[in-house]
Amino acid sequence: MNTTKIAIFGVGLIGGSLALCFKDKPGIRVVGHAHRPDLMDKYISREVVDNATLSIEEAACDADFIFLCVPVGKLEEYLEKLSALPLKKGCIITDVGSTKASISEAADALKLKDVYFIGGHPMAGSERSGVEAASVLLFENAYYVLCPSSHVPDEAVGSLERLLSFTRAQIVKVEPRLHDEIVGAISHLPHVIAVALVNQVCNYNESNSLYRRLAAGGFRDITRIASSDPVIWRDILLNNNEVMLRLLRDWNLGISSFIEMLTTSNGQGIEEAFQKANAFRNELPEGRKGMIAPLFDLYLNVPDHPGIIGKIATELGADQINLSNIQIIESREDVPGVMRLSFRQEEDMERARIVLQELQYTVFM
Repeated sequence: MNTTKIAIFGVGLIGGSLALCFKDKPGIRVVGHAHRPDLMDKYISREVVDNATLSIEEAACDADFIFLCVPVGKLEEYLEKLSALPLKKGCIITDVGSTKASISEAADALKLKDVYFIGGHPMAGSERSGVEAASVLLFENAYYVLCPSSHVPDEAVGSLERLLSFTRAQIVKVEPRLHDEIVGAISHLPHVIAVALVNQVCNYNESNSLYRRLAAGGFRDITRIASSDPVIWRDILLNNNEVMLRLLRDWNLGISSFIEMLTTSNGQGIEEAFQKANAFRNELPEGRKGMIAPLFDLYLNVPDHPGIIGKIATELGADQINLSNIQIIESREDVPGVMRLSFRQEEDMERARIVLQELQYTVFM
């Protein structure tokens, strides 16, 4: 049986999850490229890839598929380096960046010979990052967007689609610029809004610390994406500059409309705005993963005792319940701590609730 070699540059959350989807499949060998020796050792020790290397040439040599899972700001740099190498005839290069127009144009400008570039974007994510967060289930039931250029043969696109079937994602083909416009509206713009909102409250907090104390619960949840990696989002927003400027101008028009309605006490207008948003939001598909990963949270009161966090995590682990995150919100000698347990799946949250209640913990949503 001929072996299919897959090279992955950037074995983090996305690259590592792709590697786990492909690894151990018959006839497939996954090689991970690392830019530091400690990362290479981590990839191997966690058994995310079959082999790891610090050499771009070694990783790319004889590869049938190359996945660029590096930050958006480095995609063109890596693509240029690869274009200068003697790649295998018919090799397919793809990426996982959340912007597609610029990298697709860069690939077209390179005029690759006997090698095909197909822009890709798996629309799934996690609040965690790094290879430690990689999961074979990350892309399941998510959309995986492909943006092939018109000169890429159908056979090459079909070959990549067949490989991506191991991710159990749903493939969607979209023109690169249209992709950037849509993703800008449903992901990039919400991140900007969340950051602006948190910073606005942060500025108010400088004169009254009660803002921070009361900004719990709903405020913290709806602004969760403001905690995203600053460098990654700097590159994404600058890369999608034209789209973002247009979207932000449209956003300002919407905010100006609310200012006008409040200035004129236009209660009917406010009500209609909420009704329109309510109706559209109710039409949004459920049960499918997206770029902004959902979290399901439980809260419980816990005493300030040594080892209590480990005890609870062990109890849930014994029942094969996967935890996404643990946070102690408050813990003082005279006040029980409030523990937040986050789960990626609603069924895990429900199972955890039952287990913890049986252990006599006070659990609330």
